[in-house]
Amino acid sequence: MTTVSVVCFTLLSLGALAATIRVVIGPSLADRIIAADLLLTVFVMGIAVQAARTGDGLYLPVMVVVALVGFLGTSIVARLIEKRGG
Repeated sequence: MTTVSVVCFTLLSLGALAATIRVVIGPSLADRIIAADLLLTVFVMGIAVQAARTGDGLYLPVMVVVALVGFLGTSIVARLIEKRGG
């Protein structure tokens, strides 16, 4: 299980690095928002890997709350972009 979790954390780190690059270079606000949402998703998946590694179910409510906040934030910003026309 340790090897699997190390591989998962490595791949999640690579995905987070790619998303961070997209947040920095853009080019549009929508690209940055989607990349930030991807970073949040990678964070939630990191929590899931940690929960699987430790066998602790206490992480599940944290994952749900973080995912819900990320979804709401992305939805609000998408509505703002739609109204702004950009």
